[in-house]
Amino acid sequence: MTFNSLQYAAFLPVVVVIYWRLRRRGQNWLLLIASYFFYGVFDYRFLGLLMLSTITDYSVGRLLEVNEDERKRKLIFLISLVVNLGVLGFFKYFNFFTSEGAHFLSRLGVNLSPPVIRILLPVGISFYTFHGMSYTFDVFRRHIKPTHSLLSFAVFVAFFPQLVAGPIGRAHLQLPQFERERVRPAWAQVRRALLLILVGLFKKVAIADALAPYVNSAFASPTATSWVGLIVGVWAFAFQIYGDFSGYSDIARGSGLLLGIDLPENFNQPYFSRSITEFWRRWHISLSTWLRDYLYVPLGGNRGSEITTYRNLMLTMLIGGLWHGAAATFIVWGGLHGLYLAAERKWGNASRDDYQQPWRLRTDAIRTFVTFQLAALAWVFFRAPSIHMALHYLGDIAHLQSGTTDRNAVVTLLLAGAAILFIDFVQQRARDHVAMLTWTPALQGLVYGSMIVPIIIFSGGTPVPFIYFRF
Repeated sequence: MTFNSLQYAAFLPVVVVIYWRLRRRGQNWLLLIASYFFYGVFDYRFLGLLMLSTITDYSVGRLLEVNEDERKRKLIFLISLVVNLGVLGFFKYFNFFTSEGAHFLSRLGVNLSPPVIRILLPVGISFYTFHGMSYTFDVFRRHIKPTHSLLSFAVFVAFFPQLVAGPIGRAHLQLPQFERERVRPAWAQVRRALLLILVGLFKKVAIADALAPYVNSAFASPTATSWVGLIVGVWAFAFQIYGDFSGYSDIARGSGLLLGIDLPENFNQPYFSRSITEFWRRWHISLSTWLRDYLYVPLGGNRGSEITTYRNLMLTMLIGGLWHGAAATFIVWGGLHGLYLAAERKWGNASRDDYQQPWRLRTDAIRTFVTFQLAALAWVFFRAPSIHMALHYLGDIAHLQSGTTDRNAVVTLLLAGAAILFIDFVQQRARDHVAMLTWTPALQGLVYGSMIVPIIIFSGGTPVPFIYFRF
């Protein structure tokens, strides 16, 4: 059993109504109970892992506070890394590494039969372990002081709007919000929250779920699809994963606002990016900044030689790809982005100021189109079940394979793409994710109605789980 989008929309108001009748401590207890219930609906057996990660990181923070000896502090911090990465590694990567290791040894003439264990992947494990690790990292570095409230910390780790698919929490931003009194949101804040939730539901149900059947068909039987249909499948997946994941992030942010909690932006119109460097400042921002702060910078960042910088970029993106799943396809996906970033750094196609500059149609259209195609090329490996299938898929496009082209897929892609571009254009131009609130009531009503009707229509089919629930 899982929550689908509309069940969540019914669950949230009940929590909100009770929540604002309580004081801070009661609110935190309600959030913790609601979060554990929300997670337990997916699989209650994994609640113990969530609690283990929470108690470990809280205890490590307290121990770091009372120890000044650097050697002891490193050993204490290592406990957090071992527990979190150990749990993550076992449940997510055990079978992958044992099978790949056996395959490598067999090529050297050593034949082994590695143990194969049927391991269920706990929902959201990649996210909540990173929540807790950001806290222990920052306490170890003395960037923040450890909390003395286990309840507040447990709510920070398990906060249900972001528990299973982010945004990845950062302790210095969110933990203080659970330790102080919250103010009931004014009507203006409620309107912002409801619009974010509506836009998120529209992206998920009316865009991502509508595209899902055509994406599944293209990647399941590429030999029966024309090269045009295969390109449609790739672009459809690019819009599907964006609508699915950014939609979840919008719903999470809107839910947080209704509860007096401000969650960070996770997407900022990434398909308007003029370079892959800019793309990663706009796509899955909470992950890209986490990898930058806790992996790329500790590796040395760009402080060493040019070769060292390229090495750090590649390692960061390869590990970022592996974070998504135990498959060689994710590693290739991360490696491609690492190559893109290294090439842009080498030849200067992207500057740090790019992201701050307004998007200009005439001068930036070609750069944006090329960036989208590079991202789409990498998406093939992300979506394909194997590297062989991904290369076969791309080969069929390159050889202009004949076959059928589903006209419904083309029409759905055009409509979904137009909707995504409209939403992103409005937000990009105003630099505000709720820019529609400034429109006239009549125009707002027209746009909201245009979102609600497709949500109702497409919610009648088989529910499609959020893509990032698997990570």
